[in-house]
Amino acid sequence: MYPVRRAAFLLLAALALPTVLHGQRGAGEKLVFIVRHAEKANATEQDPSLSESGRARAVALAAALRDAGISDVLVTPRKRTHETAAVVTQARQLTAHVVPFGASTPEHVAAVAAAVRAAKGNAVLVVGHSNTVTHIVAALGGPRLPELCDAEYANLLIVRLPARGAATFMRAHYGVPDAADAATCAASTMR
Repeated sequence: MYPVRRAAFLLLAALALPTVLHGQRGAGEKLVFIVRHAEKANATEQDPSLSESGRARAVALAAALRDAGISDVLVTPRKRTHETAAVVTQARQLTAHVVPFGASTPEHVAAVAAAVRAAKGNAVLVVGHSNTVTHIVAALGGPRLPELCDAEYANLLIVRLPARGAATFMRAHYGVPDAADAATCAASTMR
């Protein structure tokens, strides 16, 4: 992207983000906030809980989405997605809906996209995994992005689904920033 166009895009994104996060949206519009689960305590366990850093990130997620009007929360069967969403669900007095993995990642992604579209409210939080969140963005009409690296946790991916027309996409960050080299990897398994 040319430097002037990139600067203009970043300025527009900075101006639009407060509106997006503070629940100001048109009739029939749905906002989808997609994050990867927070940092896990044990990389070798099958279904680990969050680490201390992960619990702090879950609190930061709730703070970032405090005024977004989250009305629906979607998680996977893994503890780390439930724990990442827990501060938001408790604050909003919501129950997270579990979307099963299914037989394959594409099947799971399609099920999440269908659940987002079926959600009654107009602000949905989706907590997924490094190899699913960017595919969920694409399934909702956003751009095709590379899978997240295992060290990436700070991304807040936002898809705006208007009542009519094409979806729009924005990337923000929340909580403690990822390490500078966190995005240099080859993701391959659900984490």
